Formats: sequence, C-alpha cells, structure tokens
Amino acid sequence: MTDPLVIAIDSSTTATKAVVVDTSGKVLATGKADIDLLTPGMDMFEHDPTQWWTSTNTAITQACEALEEADRKRIKALCITHQRESFALVDEDGGALRPAILWLDSRAGAEIKEYGSDHIHELSGKPADTTPALYKIAWLKKHEPDTLKAAHKLVDVHAYLAHRLVGRWVSAVGSADTLNLLDIAVVDYSDELLDIAGVTREQMAELAAPASIIDPINPELLTEWGLGEGVVLVAGVGDGQAAGLGTSAIDEDVAYVNIGTSIVAGVHAFEYAYSPAYRTLLGGIPDSYVLEIVQNSGSVLANWFRTELGDPALEGGLDEELDRAAAELKPGTDGLLTVPYWNAVQSPHWDPFAKGSVVGFGSAHTRAHMYRSIIEGMALELRGNLERVQESTGRKLKELRCTGGGSRNPLYRRIFADATGLPLVVSGVEEVSAQGAAMMAMAAIGTYPDVAAASNGMASFVDRTEPDPEAYEIYGEWAAIQQDIYPALADIFTRINTVMKRS
Repeated sequence: MTDPLVIAIDSSTTATKAVVVDTSGKVLATGKADIDLLTPGMDMFEHDPTQWWTSTNTAITQACEALEEADRKRIKALCITHQRESFALVDEDGGALRPAILWLDSRAGAEIKEYGSDHIHELSGKPADTTPALYKIAWLKKHEPDTLKAAHKLVDVHAYLAHRLVGRWVSAVGSADTLNLLDIAVVDYSDELLDIAGVTREQMAELAAPASIIDPINPELLTEWGLGEGVVLVAGVGDGQAAGLGTSAIDEDVAYVNIGTSIVAGVHAFEYAYSPAYRTLLGGIPDSYVLEIVQNSGSVLANWFRTELGDPALEGGLDEELDRAAAELKPGTDGLLTVPYWNAVQSPHWDPFAKGSVVGFGSAHTRAHMYRSIIEGMALELRGNLERVQESTGRKLKELRCTGGGSRNPLYRRIFADATGLPLVVSGVEEVSAQGAAMMAMAAIGTYPDVAAASNGMASFVDRTEPDPEAYEIYGEWAAIQQDIYPALADIFTRINTVMKRS
C-alpha cells in the first residue's frame, strides 16, 4: 500500500487520543493518554497544560508503535482537534504561568453579567454564557492582573500543541474562535473583545485557515515516532465542529448530534448568522460557519439516575432491565415531564442559574417512568432547539447524523427519532471528532480536492432509525407543555440561587 495515512489528534477534557486513518476513513491504529482534571475551588476546573503535550506525545507514540514500519512511513500529515474554549497563559518558552482554565469552569459569573450583551453576541457569534473564554480572561484581569499581563501568549489547546510540534504559536481560526475574542464576520481578533479580556493582539497566536498546511513537524519528533521526513501539521478545528465533518453533516439540510455527556448539535452555514437559538462558530470547511446547539445535560443525567436511584449493584452502569421497562412505556411517560437543566441551560435560554425539574408526578409512576422521562426531556429539548434553528434560518432538516454513547443505545435512538421527527443515522466511527480532523488532513495534502469531498468520502454509517409519525405527533403535544415549564420557573430558579449564595 502506498496511499498516504494521517494522524488525527483529539485532545479532550479527560484524555488525548491519536488516531491513524487511511484515505477511506478506516482507523488503522490508536493511542490514548489521560489528562488530570484539577478542581482548585468551587466551580473551578483546570488542567496542567504540560499534560496537553505529554498526553499527545504518549498517544502518538502508542499509535505509531502499533503500526508496521512501512505504514509509519506512509504518514504524511497530522491534524489537531481539541476541547474548545480552554486556554493557558505561557512564557516565551511555553512554560505555564498558571494552570489552564477549562471550558466547563464557571467562575466568571460576575464578568458575564458585566460584559455580556447582544452586541457582543453579534460581534463574536456567541451568546453570553459560562463557556466562552472571554469572561474567564476578564476574571483574570480582575483577580490575577499581573499574571495576565506577564503572559507572552494566551493560547488555546491547538496553539499550545502547535508550538511543541512546529515551534510557532499558531492556532486554526476555528480553534481560536472559541475563545470568543474574534470578530467572527471578518475572521480576525476584535480590538474591542481583546480590551474587555485585558490582553493585547501581540499576546495572541497567529491564525491559520482551516485545513491549511502550517509547517513541517520537528524532525526530532518524527524520528522519535519512527515516521518519515516531511510530515506536516495541518490547521484543525474545535472538537464540536470536527464532529460535523466526521459525520459528513455538511449539507444545509442535514444536522449532526453528539448524544454524549452533553448534547451538542449543529448545522453548517455558508453565510454569517447569529441568533439566541444557537451559537455561531467558524467551521472546518473554509468560509463556513457552524450553527451549534448546546444542551449541558445529556447522558450524564441518565448516568446520575442510575447511580443515585438505580440498582446499587450496577454502580451506575447500564441496566438492561431498566431500559426494557422504559421502552415499554408510551411517549410522554404518562404525563411525567422533565426539564433537563441539572447543569444550568445553554441553548436556548443561556441561563447559568437554571435548575432541573420533573413535573407531573403521580402515584402510578415508577423508576422506569422517571428514567424514560429524563431521556425524553433531553430529546424534547433537542426538538425545540432544532425547530428554532430551522425557523431562524428558513431551512428544513431532513436527517440527523448521530454519534456519542447515547447513539449506540436503541432506547435513546427510538426516543430521539420520534421526538424530533427526523431519521437518526449513526456514525460508524467511534472517535468522530478525530475523524473530522483526519478529513481535513487528507484534504490538505491533496488526497481529496477539498474538505467537503474528504468528509463525504471518508464517513461511514452503521444504523438508521426512522421516526414513527404517530409518536412524533404525540410528542408534539407534550413538547408544547414541556417548553413552557422553564419560563414559568425562571424567577424561582433565580431566587433559589440567591438563597444558596447566602447560605
């Protein structure tokens, strides 16, 4: 075999994975190394950024060792996808000045209130929320000003790894965009947003176009991994946008959804648009955008239920008997409705003080009812969010391309298909974000004419679930009620938060 291979790096919140992929999208080898999650205080989540590199190096080493020497010499490019919004402050040599602050960190509530506005949303494409780095950098400006000022660079994961790989502080535009510091319409840093954050343009990484070749990788690293000369680093994109590529959800009438710990869905667009219904990100296809829905509470809720209220012997693991009992119940779960805001809410309300609620309990309800209601709550939220995206953009979706642990569960697939009224097509690739990065790498080295062609040529699917039209209509009635619960309780959630802070 002489066809090229590429390495896709997916550096996530818990681990870095390296995946070696061929021109058809087949995975030939993988490697993985964990990253420690640091929790120095309430609502604070951090990493030692050194582990971004050590985990990447270990994962690549593992993947390359699993290949024959001839296959290692076929590797021509490496592309990075990664956890979004996380950032580190570094000196000129790349040494960390403090631990990196992560996307799930929510310390900057006061800064969100102070700086968040419709204008910032329009400028950056991102509604005011706990996730974007902008507000956490502004928190550093207030609480650690000397450290922020002393930083040679403020970098996302892509830029940090690129410096170790090629010796330059450079990020992909679709990676740096998630920091919420870009004027997204002109694809450049915004002086206004940089001023809010308290950083200078000189402190930011260079920007590279998606799927462009940045530089050849350090020859010493290539020798260490047993690779041939001239392997190049390709500009990647954040893991959410990469998942859209990995599932080949690139036509405007096809959406992707990752039914994982959280639920992230999105559609590609080729003109800039913004709306409270979604957040807008730069895509992995040049000159594209991703209109993204984010639901903080996904399968983590089902895991919570099984851990806290399920069979203790299973220790939170999958419960086939519980799944079977839940599957036998009718859509709407006999009037038990869940609003799945256990971890606040992003799309469509963007309320960090929101709480979860279960409404409609009766004496006939069982554990299976509550379990199914939680899954239905996630699915009904997705239905409403997808409807809002379609109304905002004037498009009609015809299919959902699915990935994540929930997509492998027949109960989830049935409920999500029926609730949304869309066929669910399951990706045949486990590491779908890495697959998206591999597609960008293949396009960059000319194996495919462009990223879209690589996405279409390298994607694979293993299952399709068609919606039941009757169930969809029934869910529509329940959805109309479920969607009214949060607005009725929003003031109560704010009052709860106020009392909790005083307690």
